[in-house]
Amino acid sequence: MDIGFIGLGAMGLPMATNLLAAGHKIRVYNRTASKADPLIKRGVELMSNPAAVASSGGVVITMLANDAAVEDVVVGVDTIAQRLAPGGIHISMSTIAPATARKLAEYHAESGSIYVAAPVFGRPDAAAAKRLWICTSGPHHAKHKIATILEAMGQKTFDFGDNPGAANAVKLSGNFLIAAAMESIAEALAMLEKSNIDPVAAIEMLSSTLFACPVYQGYGKAIAQQRHTPIGFHLPLGLKDIDLVLKTGVEVRAPMPVASLLRDRFIASIAKGRTELDWSGFALGVRDDAGLPSR
Repeated sequence: MDIGFIGLGAMGLPMATNLLAAGHKIRVYNRTASKADPLIKRGVELMSNPAAVASSGGVVITMLANDAAVEDVVVGVDTIAQRLAPGGIHISMSTIAPATARKLAEYHAESGSIYVAAPVFGRPDAAAAKRLWICTSGPHHAKHKIATILEAMGQKTFDFGDNPGAANAVKLSGNFLIAAAMESIAEALAMLEKSNIDPVAAIEMLSSTLFACPVYQGYGKAIAQQRHTPIGFHLPLGLKDIDLVLKTGVEVRAPMPVASLLRDRFIASIAKGRTELDWSGFALGVRDDAGLPSR
């Protein structure tokens, strides 16, 4: 299939590479053009602006950092929304607010194109290994049409109906749960370390028994070892997502006090100059509160 791809960051580049490996023809755009070099060497065409990746009736995938970046390539004059018409599909794989997704879906419909939300769970290594979990929402016929595209990037797709904001709400809930788990892990390990118990040994036991799941195993070990590089997900993006969680909670009148605590953790981490850490680095704030040294 002929696909346009916008956003070649830590996640977007391996996702686009997997599409190419699956036999799809892709055109790409990235604000920092040099990030497209690995794809250009394989014959992929780099376009001069985001709208240029789109063609009438085609497919465009966006994997961008935030709501504003996605809106910039959709809303306005001569954007992907117009160039995809009639009937082309925008697959939005970014983590954005459900309200933004609904707004973009309406704009696409007015422009004669189609919007499908398809945010993903997984870090860059999972993206490279085609092991992403993908959540979708939007028109059924469009999701059916793009099924093979999503299969080229992920291990399984979960459908959450027609509401374009639904998949993003699920994505935000998942990121909230991961962050809440990291906070709990950090608090428990700080208590254990101050009780003269090896936190690495403790998390190995806990994450292989009561909490035998990827979040506790991966992030638990990183927190116990104070190992927050290399970056899989930048710490400031964690704050962005928790802000979206709280915003969504306000919109639907669902109090989320733990999310408020997490937001303060991220803000404090940024204030302390920890922006170049993985988002798990906010757990160092728990060590600060406990009077424990941080590497």
